[in-house]
Amino acid sequence: MDLIPMTTSTEIAAQTPTVAVLPVGSFEQHGSHLPLATDTIIAAAIATSIAARYNVLVLPPITVSCSHEHAAWPGTVSISHKTLSAIVEDIRDSLANNGITRLAIVNGHGGNYVLSNIVQTANASKPGVMTLFPTRADWDQARAAADLETDAHRDMHAGELEVSILLHSCPDAVRPGVAQGDHLADERAMLLVHGMGAYTQTGVIGQPSAANREKGHALLHSLTEAFGRHLSAMGVERQSSAGRW
Repeated sequence: MDLIPMTTSTEIAAQTPTVAVLPVGSFEQHGSHLPLATDTIIAAAIATSIAARYNVLVLPPITVSCSHEHAAWPGTVSISHKTLSAIVEDIRDSLANNGITRLAIVNGHGGNYVLSNIVQTANASKPGVMTLFPTRADWDQARAAADLETDAHRDMHAGELEVSILLHSCPDAVRPGVAQGDHLADERAMLLVHGMGAYTQTGVIGQPSAANREKGHALLHSLTEAFGRHLSAMGVERQSSAGRW
């Protein structure tokens, strides 16, 4: 997996993709067993898997986003929702100048709520020009396909799902202590008011002990298949990077 795409301009000219894929990660605490860049690694892993299956232009990831709920922990860095929105819009305008008018945002951080509004607004003006991936349904389907023990609410942060994807795509990033890292906090109604620090001392809300690399492979496989539905929703011809679906 490459965090930075290594494609050349000549290769893109030959492939003539009509859809760009923009991974959006974050730089925020993920307990003691995962790196600050976890969400960026996950978004890039999903984008890399998509590019191996479909004819798309994968862009470098946005590595800092809206992680304000994690501000209590050292190392977490955020930008405002206005800045994130401006970055996405600038990228979209630049792509359009090069003839690529459809953009799929692969979001690796659940706190990037503004991305939904960006996609919603873009499609209100011209339907089918943007999509936000994965949706909650895409994640739920992937969890079922991978036979995860936890659901999305219980396994919110640095848990079974995220550790599994990193064990598959970037195993060296996973630190010791995974088996002892479980922390559950199912009641967190005031998360937006108080932040993560009100519900966990370690930064973890989930069950990392249940993770393994096989689950990570199954999660990425399911998500890659699900991305085809997003291409169809944008009216894109079903052609893979190898010239076949």
